[in-house]
Amino acid sequence: MGTYYIPRNYRGESRILYIFTVKSLITTAIGAMIGSVFFFVLKSMNMTPVGLGIMAFFALIGFAVGAFKIPTIVAIPITKKIGGEPIGEIILRYAKFRKTRKMYVYTKEEK
Repeated sequence: MGTYYIPRNYRGESRILYIFTVKSLITTAIGAMIGSVFFFVLKSMNMTPVGLGIMAFFALIGFAVGAFKIPTIVAIPITKKIGGEPIGEIILRYAKFRKTRKMYVYTKEEK
């Protein structure tokens, strides 16, 4: 009898604390750093709880950018084109478009 290679599913092995992938952990940290600026400003005005709330809000926004994907909703035409793509990639693509004002789209021609 011969030996056979059984492919191993590596998906999900790069997760830290189950909900964080490396990408979402980095974007959460970036969001928390942006929120910490507001935290320190509000802390100097003795508004620490408000500053913590704002920092948590920015961290949550960073997590969403790194972890979530755009859902495909049939009733909304634009989600048919970008459905299933991560939010972070869409933001990067938009930033590149704003910088160069060029966009290349590949469409498969059907016969």
